Parts: sequence; structure tokens; C-alpha cells
Amino acid sequence: MVPLTNKHIGPQTVALASPPSVVAFSNIGGKLESKGPLAAYFDELSQDSFFGADTWEKGESVMQERVLRRALKKAGMEARDLDYVLAGDLLNQCIGTSFGLRSFHIPFYGLYGACSTMGESLALGAMLIDGGFASFIAALTSSHFCTAERQYRMPVPYGNQRTPTAQWTATAAGCCILGAQGDGPYVTHVTCGRIVDKGITDANNMGAAMAPAAYDTLRAHFQATGTSPADYDLVLTGDLGALGHEIVTDFFRQDGVDMTKNYRDCGMLLYDLEAQDMHAGGSGCGCCAATLNGYLLGGMRAHKWERILFCPTGALLSPVSSSQGQSIPGICHAVCLSNTK
Repeated sequence: MVPLTNKHIGPQTVALASPPSVVAFSNIGGKLESKGPLAAYFDELSQDSFFGADTWEKGESVMQERVLRRALKKAGMEARDLDYVLAGDLLNQCIGTSFGLRSFHIPFYGLYGACSTMGESLALGAMLIDGGFASFIAALTSSHFCTAERQYRMPVPYGNQRTPTAQWTATAAGCCILGAQGDGPYVTHVTCGRIVDKGITDANNMGAAMAPAAYDTLRAHFQATGTSPADYDLVLTGDLGALGHEIVTDFFRQDGVDMTKNYRDCGMLLYDLEAQDMHAGGSGCGCCAATLNGYLLGGMRAHKWERILFCPTGALLSPVSSSQGQSIPGICHAVCLSNTK
């Protein structure tokens, strides 16, 4: 067996020797995102759910194309300057991504981590750069309320009743360009999540299904790095919503760890849960991606926060697995972002 490098500081955690820098970031949202509390932190907000296309699925591809172009423009780069693009979405075979990015001709790794894809792409991209395999990568993902509803739940015109534990899939996309050099923020540590399944079968209760995975990854990260929640300005999951956030807080409370001071969830930040009637909160790959690549990274650049732990979560189900009565496995990847190396 080949011995692990000294970068591997725990069973799941890597400390990057040459932390890659955030070079540029961009995000796009839809109509409901334009009415939420983070509207001012978007680069583009569209009132057209089709984004100028003739289907919602094509519209999601338009989002991915636009968000990458915006990030490249902000970085002063061309597509050919990227060594890799790592991206995915929620649609079957990740068609939102493959069709949206096909015109760029960039070496491409398609990812599926459900709503954890932003964290997965950042983690893998950071390790590619730290390992010397790339100088610049783009990490991006998206989701669309109408495409997700059609695939995972009910056709939108049906007007399906939503349970109090249900979450609203964000119509949004986010892109982050990482480079070997830059002024930060920097990706200093990544913790790869494990698949955790506690037997939840209700697809309208994703927060409860994913919360155990978030707890498992956060606990592994804290143990490996010797840190606690107090060592970060913010600890963020996404997208557990109100119920999942409460479950994670309670899990740590039982361990004697206080998460109440600086623990937030992207699904509770993107929307005004009461005024916009979002039930348990936001979800979808685009929820945490848009929150990170606007509000959070913008706040770090402005030194509102110096160190955050970004931990997006995903529910690894499919329409087939749900129809066959299978439980919902969860996943969570943690990425530490710091203004100092």
C-alpha cells in the first residue's frame, strides 16, 4: 500500500500544502431569488424561468453557460485558460451541465453529488491545483425549481400540495474559479463526506435525511483539524433547511458542543421563509452555490468573515429508488475557506 502524504491529516480530511485561491466567482438567480434577502448579492437575476430558452431544462443549461462566462469575465480570463471545469446538476445524466458547457471546449469532469455538488467540485478542484495537476479550474453547479419538480416530484401544473417539512429548490447557479496563485480567500482544508443513511424514506423531508451526513462530516473535520465551531466565523451547511439545521444542532448539543452562535444553513439564508412561504427553506445545488458565490465569498473579500467552513449536503436518491421504497442516503463535503493561508 502506498503511504499517504502528510497532507492527509485524518481519515477523511486533507490539509492543502499550497492552498488554492479564489480568483473570481459569480452567481445567477431567478424570480423568487430576486425577492429574497440575498438579492443584492447576485450578479444576474431573471424574471423569466426559461432564461430565454423554450424549455426549463434548456433554461438551466443557459444558467450554467452564463454563470461561467460571468466568472471568466470577472477573472479577466478566457475559457482556454482553464485546465478543467468540474460541474454537475440534478437532472438525469447531468444534462443541464453537459449541454450548458459543451461550447466551451474545456476539459470536463461531470460530477453528481446532488445538492453537495458545489462542495464536491471545490474540494476536487482544490486538490487538483494543490497536487500540481492544474493552475486554474472552474467549479460550478445549478438547479432549477421547475426541472427538479418535474423529475423528482410532480409536474409543475399539477399544483401538488407541499408538506411543512418540504423545501423549495432554488432556481440558481454559482461558479467559482480557483487558481494556484491569488489574493484569496484560500481553500485550506477539505473533508470528504461518507454516505450516511438513517432510513428516512420521505422525499419531502430532505433535511432529516441529510442532517446525519452533515453531522458525520462536521464531526470528522473538527476531530481531524483539532478545531471547534468557535474557530470559524461561520459554519454553513446547505441545504438542510430549518428542520435539518435543528437536527444537526441537537446532535452536537448531545456531544456537549454549542453550535448556536455561528452555525447557519444556506437553505435558511437564500429566502425569507415566512414572507415567501418557503416551508422548511431552500434546497437544490444552486441554493448553496449561489449563496457561496455571492453573499459568502463577497463577505470574505470585504473581511466580514475571515474563516468559514462551507459544508453542502446532498440527498443521493433518484425517482426510481424512491418509487421502489428505498431510503435516502445523504452526503456532505466540507471545505474550509480562509483569508489567510
